[in-house]
Amino acid sequence: MLNRVGSDAPSRVESVQTLDAPEQTQVIAPPVLLQYWQVVLRWKWAILVILASALAVGVIVTLLATPQYTAVTRIEISREQQNVTKVEGLESPEASRGDEFYQTQYSLLSARSLAERVARKLHLATNDAFFAAHGVSFSNGLLSGGNSGTLTPAERASRERSAVSLLLAHVRIVPTLRSRLVDIRYSSASPSISAEVANTWVQQFIESSLDRRFASTADARKFLESRLADLGGRLESSEREVVRYAADKGIVTLGRITDPQGKTQVDRTLVSSDLEAINAALAEATAARIAAESRRRASGATAAEGTTNAALATLRQRRAEVASEYSKMLAQFEPEYPAAKALAQQVRALDGSIAREESRVSATRSSEYGEAVKREAELRQQVEGLKQRLAKQKIDAIQYNIYQREADTNRELYDSLLQRYKEIGVAGVSANNIAVVDVAQVPGQPSSPNLMINLALAFAGGIGLAFLGVLGLEQIDEGLREPGAVGQQLQLPLLGTVPELESEDPAQSLIDAKSEMSEAYLSIQSNLAFSTAHGFPRSVMMTSSRPAEGKTTSSLALAAVLGRTGKKVLLIDADMRSPSVHGFFGHPNSSGLSNYLTGDDNWQAMVRPTNLKGLEIISAGPTPPSAAELLSGDRLLSLMKQLEQHYDHVVVDSPPILGLADAPLITRAVEGCVFVIEAGGVAVRGLRSALARLQQAHAHVYGAILTKFSKRQAGYGYGYGYGYGYGYGQKSDAE
Repeated sequence: MLNRVGSDAPSRVESVQTLDAPEQTQVIAPPVLLQYWQVVLRWKWAILVILASALAVGVIVTLLATPQYTAVTRIEISREQQNVTKVEGLESPEASRGDEFYQTQYSLLSARSLAERVARKLHLATNDAFFAAHGVSFSNGLLSGGNSGTLTPAERASRERSAVSLLLAHVRIVPTLRSRLVDIRYSSASPSISAEVANTWVQQFIESSLDRRFASTADARKFLESRLADLGGRLESSEREVVRYAADKGIVTLGRITDPQGKTQVDRTLVSSDLEAINAALAEATAARIAAESRRRASGATAAEGTTNAALATLRQRRAEVASEYSKMLAQFEPEYPAAKALAQQVRALDGSIAREESRVSATRSSEYGEAVKREAELRQQVEGLKQRLAKQKIDAIQYNIYQREADTNRELYDSLLQRYKEIGVAGVSANNIAVVDVAQVPGQPSSPNLMINLALAFAGGIGLAFLGVLGLEQIDEGLREPGAVGQQLQLPLLGTVPELESEDPAQSLIDAKSEMSEAYLSIQSNLAFSTAHGFPRSVMMTSSRPAEGKTTSSLALAAVLGRTGKKVLLIDADMRSPSVHGFFGHPNSSGLSNYLTGDDNWQAMVRPTNLKGLEIISAGPTPPSAAELLSGDRLLSLMKQLEQHYDHVVVDSPPILGLADAPLITRAVEGCVFVIEAGGVAVRGLRSALARLQQAHAHVYGAILTKFSKRQAGYGYGYGYGYGYGYGQKSDAE
């Protein structure tokens, strides 16, 4: 027997390779979405139960929930700040810009300090209606104290903390996208309380914003008071130092020269003013001396003087007239002519007068020049003296300017702070950047519970729970439900799939050659025909990992299909622990395989006929004490050799593999075996364990058959696999 198994090993490899032939059923994995749909169909009842439960919970919660009324106050928060005064620096320009500003405002709107202001404003600590609107009663131990009118300070503080917590839990700040509008929503069981709280919330928010601004100016005012006192003392000290130093050094200032920043650069002193005046007079005296010297030294100065001296000009004009008359007289008379002599005498008299006048003018010029030289010398001496005094004062002015600049700086700081101090009282007054757009009205309809929203949430939650549930069930359920999973999970060729019979009797399906089951096993028989070089195996064992997976039905079906092809087929029921083949054909189980294995050699007497063409059976026979001991001998191998000589094919229905030693023992006597798998019936690890036992027995496994396959549950729809073509080519009854 070992030699037989060894000789069949090459054919096994060959058969596995031959299964890739075109005639074999090729299983293509469906698309991913279709696989998901298959999972949904597989667990549809679990999904429906979860969804129905979730919707029921949503309805119950809606019916049991207390109606809540939501009041909405809408405000506008502007970023622009218009200061009434010119005081700057109290608010950063960046503080009102960008998203940070609005995020800050939203945080302030939901701050606990604002809730405390609202609680104090509305006296919520003593308002029993407020607590009742939120489902809080004093008898349930949530709050201490009984009557709100007789509260101790500790009880009042406790109730106020509880009121603040309730306010924060029921208020919602909802900004409107891409706008400066913000909704303040407050919900409670009382419509009037909701509206009152929403409006008070906005009112207190505006007041708290103004309080923060005035609080910041108060701090600034205190700071400026201390700084003004300090700067006032420093200013007085620096000005006293300037006056003292000027008196010690004799510095008398007449005016100041300041730069564009208002800093004193140069003081205009009395010495510098005198020097400017005397220096200007010296310049004039020098110019006068130069002019006098020029007149005195210039050639032809006398002739030139005649044009400016009226007396000299008159004398010269008169002499010219007399000289002209004298010349005319000499043209007619002799020089001795009395009239001519008289004219000559006048000419000489006029020449004398002219000479005397010119002498006087020359003396005057010399006198003027001398006086000009003297005045120039005096003024120059004064200028030199003032220069020396001014140079000394400039040296002294260095320290003086230092004192003066210190005094100027102190005065500038003092004036600036004083101006701020005067305006700081109203510096926080600005145009309010918070405006109420819509005041909250008392709501007439409850905002929650909303049945449709709750149902939608319940449905969404049910979908999530169903997803998690199906995911868990898929992880727990490791059965093979897809044809493609056989090759992926077990590395076995898939010989075919057998559809699940919903109402039809398996025996009737086997008798009907056109039934869906018969067509499926016909395809499996065709695939097995390619498993060996000589066609369908002479002897084949049908086994499974556990009972009720369809191995007996598969054995009957394959044997029936082979018989319809004209072959002589024998079906042996080797499941001596749970025989069932004889029952399909109504034969008794009085004798069978167990009889032969215990020593009865007349196997021909054990063969029973059937109503199926070409098919005979050998039943299991009486149940032996130990079937494994009978199968471990050589009689089964001897029987198989005899049967192969009388029959074309022998199909053996063996017991399941797991937990029993029968199937591995039977594999020694057959050419190969087929592994039957119930779709979704056995976990993959169980299937692998069964295949491992066959491998240890050196069994030749041709492939696997997937039975009880539900096409609809798998999501393939009508016409998948062998459903196509049933009755193809047959004429209708009408025809």
